[in-house]
Amino acid sequence: MPREGREGSIEVITGVMFSGKSEELLRRVRRAMIARRSVQVFKSQLDDRYGGIQRISSHDGREIEARPVSNSRDVAEFVEPDTEVVAVDEVQFMDPGIVAVANELADQGVRVIVSGTDMDFRGLTFGPIGNLLAVAEKIDKLHAICVVCGDLATRNQRLIDGRPAPAEGPTIQVGGLESYEARCRAHHLVPSDLDDQMPLITESEGQAS
Repeated sequence: MPREGREGSIEVITGVMFSGKSEELLRRVRRAMIARRSVQVFKSQLDDRYGGIQRISSHDGREIEARPVSNSRDVAEFVEPDTEVVAVDEVQFMDPGIVAVANELADQGVRVIVSGTDMDFRGLTFGPIGNLLAVAEKIDKLHAICVVCGDLATRNQRLIDGRPAPAEGPTIQVGGLESYEARCRAHHLVPSDLDDQMPLITESEGQAS
């Protein structure tokens, strides 16, 4: 049954790293608290940057307490009956079941707010974000500034020792300024380890084949 007759919804705050997603989630959570709504905040336990595993911290230093969870079942289990607003930060690290959990909570009259980057370092859909975007009532895609040219950044550039990381690397690698940059499409580079392993083919070899 809906909580006190309220209509639930799903809001997705997404975009590139360093675009202000956590700041926006924190802003909405604080406004809900000012309105005296019952709020619960969760975050993936994979993200232990900045404020630590029990806090959501933005790049500008703002923070709020959050309950670390390892999967979508934890979120469903820990939400209390009288909670009116549920917020989940770094939702790209969650399993696909978070989509069903978000839908069920919204059906019960809960306002669900999730934030997370929509693409991994390769430029591919990251975790459950794509399916959350499909079922959300409200979507806000934020942008950062490309560190190379100053245009709008829409990609996450992973770096290893200051150089673009190869596509064969792990999808999940938590990091900040030391490991990632915000870049535009034109300056987003994802080399392949295989490029360095391909043998050179001479003209004569190519004709012989």
